[in-house]
Amino acid sequence: QVQYVESGGRSVQPGESLTLSCAASGFSIDNYAMTWYRQPPGKEREIVAVMSRAGDNVVYRDTVKGRFIMSRDSAQNTVYLQMNSLNPEDTALYYCNAAWPKTDMRRNIWGQGTQVTDSQ
Repeated sequence: QVQYVESGGRSVQPGESLTLSCAASGFSIDNYAMTWYRQPPGKEREIVAVMSRAGDNVVYRDTVKGRFIMSRDSAQNTVYLQMNSLNPEDTALYYCNAAWPKTDMRRNIWGQGTQVTDSQ
């Protein structure tokens, strides 16, 4: 069955860097586009970055362009999010998910997320 285990989140100071990991199981990340999401406190979940199925293209939300880098390790079936120059607006619970077809119920499966918090 599909599972995601996100990790790497912690309390950070502004300007720090952090790398998040999302280990997927139950499917191959090479077969789907993969997305990092985040949910800031009191707000809706939002897309942070989307990697194409081929892994050769990533689209970022405007507020993280130039600061965040999404990558993947197919052998580990894991996607990563390298976050640089963190600021308080990056505080959120971060999740990953595959870009399942709209009729695929696996789109409703989520991991526990990993929390990134501004320490100030």
